[in-house]
Amino acid sequence: MRNAFIQKLMELAEHERDLILLTGDLGFKVLDKFRDKYPKRFFNIGVAEANMASIAAGLALEGKRPFMYSIATFATMRCYEQIRNDICFHKANVKIVSVGGGYSYGPNGPSHHALTDIAIMRALPEMTVISPGDPIEAACATQAAYHYPGPVYIRLGRSNEPVIHPKDLKFEVGKGIIVQEGEDIALISTGNMLETVVSVSKSLSSLGLSVRVVSLHTVKPLDEQLLKDCFTNFPAIFTIEEHSIIGGLGSALLEFAVQNDFNHSKLKCIAVPDHTIHETGSHDYLKKICGLSPEQIVERIQKTMKELHLC
Repeated sequence: MRNAFIQKLMELAEHERDLILLTGDLGFKVLDKFRDKYPKRFFNIGVAEANMASIAAGLALEGKRPFMYSIATFATMRCYEQIRNDICFHKANVKIVSVGGGYSYGPNGPSHHALTDIAIMRALPEMTVISPGDPIEAACATQAAYHYPGPVYIRLGRSNEPVIHPKDLKFEVGKGIIVQEGEDIALISTGNMLETVVSVSKSLSSLGLSVRVVSLHTVKPLDEQLLKDCFTNFPAIFTIEEHSIIGGLGSALLEFAVQNDFNHSKLKCIAVPDHTIHETGSHDYLKKICGLSPEQIVERIQKTMKELHLC
């Protein structure tokens, strides 16, 4: 996803002279092309994320459109106060781009596990939260964020995510994407779990279930029209995300269901349990520990459907 992001950013920068890229002393292999082509619009702020957020806010308030880039845990938690006070309170036109959502940086240990970033960013006033599901969505989100007013948080995977969507994808902030239609259950994912959810849907289809798959890339604001359709027409809805069970996509949909008195559908949230994993290992290894492998998700959905007497 990050390669798709920087490629789209370079395309935008060719025509948009107000676009500026800031980094917190990382991403060099990815960002080198931008630095070399647009040296006057590239700033390495160093390992000083709080300063980077404040500088980005200042640039935005002077009419520029800065993108600030760092690892997800660093781009959100190290500078949370500055994001709140300098960016959100002023509705500054800053785009915060994080790389490594979820367990993407698994071998680096729990300090690099980004499992609460959606929760804390969507809690901020004025903040828009986008979590693309594949490289096509990542490129579209980058372009859409540039033109979208106010603070935007874009949560990317790390690398090697497969392409799910066609290149001519219709993308709009605040509008989910129906990847495939179905009638029995709805699987709603955000971020880099999309590949897993598509795999899960194929397994469930082979078991006789008709599955709608939704990529809800924008967690704030939610696509209320699409969600109302899901809650009205599906007896069971499952949210699937590589994020803490608290405060992410599942929490957002639970809030939406309660506020709108939707009680026809059974909503179940599949996410990372509320505890810290102190092990290190590959991305897939850590997801399996948390019950987020395709096989584990299929098993959990089957169990829930039986408990609800829906199959």
